[in-house]
Amino acid sequence: MEKFTLEILFHIIGIGSASGLIYKDNSLFIIGDNSGFLYEYSTESKNLQRHEIIENATENIAKSEKPDFEAITHFGDNLYVFGSGSTAKRNKMIQINTLEKEISTNDLTDLYSVMQSFGEIKPEDFNIEGAIYTGEEWYLFNRGNGKSAKNVLFTIQGKNLINEFNILSNNYKLPKIKGVRSSFTDAVTLDDKIYFLSTAEDTDSTYNDGEILGSFIGCIDTKTMKIDFTKKISDTHKFEGLTIFKNSSDTIEFLLCEDNDTEVLEANIYKLTLNKKH
Repeated sequence: MEKFTLEILFHIIGIGSASGLIYKDNSLFIIGDNSGFLYEYSTESKNLQRHEIIENATENIAKSEKPDFEAITHFGDNLYVFGSGSTAKRNKMIQINTLEKEISTNDLTDLYSVMQSFGEIKPEDFNIEGAIYTGEEWYLFNRGNGKSAKNVLFTIQGKNLINEFNILSNNYKLPKIKGVRSSFTDAVTLDDKIYFLSTAEDTDSTYNDGEILGSFIGCIDTKTMKIDFTKKISDTHKFEGLTIFKNSSDTIEFLLCEDNDTEVLEANIYKLTLNKKH
């Protein structure tokens, strides 16, 4: 998995600070950490739709008030959007049925509190930025960009995420750039593997942004929960979203989105192609 190519595939006007994406049925479903909308972009017609997933949704919510949607995953016809949990206003999980466009909201305050206790993460270092749902278990990824640099993968099993769940956790030391440890920003699962993104950002705060030093892609074996490989894919980008585009015998094509940390409503969607054979 050493060779890769990275290129811009789509340039979308109307989306800012993209923080997560799902490719499904020739559509991209995209969230932004400043926004109260779920965006639906047709890769064929290039049409962009906005769906309100919170009341009184706007494009650029004030930092102190935003729900900070940082992670999106899906299973079947349902999308699940997670707040980061980095403040008390960021503890919501939104479930969207893509067929019926039905929306429900769940408060994950209790789950996030248990995760912090179980993972020995201080509230100021808690920052969920990646999510996977397999239909049987959830994987939630704490971005270790706080002072304690805790990159933690939580495995959650049970009937729901509200009051009946079991938690496992694994800690990871991710690679550094210029002395700054990278931290989880998203992940997706494929063939008993978890592919993840991590970004090195020169900050020790889950709230304040810092200088971007680059991003990696990596792989975790779900049977051993150990890292198979990491590979630096950029010196300048803060990649925050990852989804499977195409999978063949020789290559995996991912789509990535980038958080530009501005209020400009433009988003580049990148295609990352990884060779499966060394």
